[in-house]
This record gives sequence, structure tokens and C-alpha cells, in this order.
Amino acid sequence: MAEAGYAEYVAHEEFRSGLPAGRFRVVVDPKLARRYVAQRLLLLVIVMPVIGVGIALALTGSTWAGAVLVALGVLLNRVVMWQAPRILLHLALRDAKVYEHVTQNGVMEVRRA
Repeated sequence: MAEAGYAEYVAHEEFRSGLPAGRFRVVVDPKLARRYVAQRLLLLVIVMPVIGVGIALALTGSTWAGAVLVALGVLLNRVVMWQAPRILLHLALRDAKVYEHVTQNGVMEVRRA
């Protein structure tokens, strides 16, 4: 038997309509959310080439352009990791498969308000 306050199962459509109405409270594990969002958005595939091109530009003489690209890559990674719980909630609201995966694997809990 589930603990009081926890929803045993909430369908995606009910979640989508109930969250804006305040019927549910969402608890996201930030550490797991960072890992999931980084994998889902292919963050490493985006950030590494940007930083690599920045380093290559810096080594070939375009120091400022290279530094800007390296800083942009690092900043993008930090911002996505910092905003991972919000990004995860956005993805779960839009895609039923993401919602099912994150709720079943403990990344996100849905509680009745």
C-alpha cells in the first residue's frame, strides 16, 4: 500500500492537466535529473566540439575567438546542469515516454497536493 500523499500511478494526461491546476506536487532528484537531461539532450556531443574548436582557434592565433568558444561551451554545460530539474519537468510535460521513464526510475516523484 502506498504512503499517504503519494500517487500510486498518475497517467500522463492527468499529470499534464493537473499540474497547472495545482493538483500535484513534483519532487525531482537534482543529481539524477542532471544525468538524465545531459544524456537526453546529448549535451556532451554539443559541448565538446564547441570547446575543441575554441581550443583549436586559440592555438592557431585567434585567441579571443577561441576563448569565447571555450567559455561558451563551459557556460552552456553549467547552465543546463543548473536548470536540469526545470528542463526535466518541461520534457516530462511534453512527452509521455519521458514522463513514464523518469517516474518509474525515481528521477521524479509525483505527489497529490
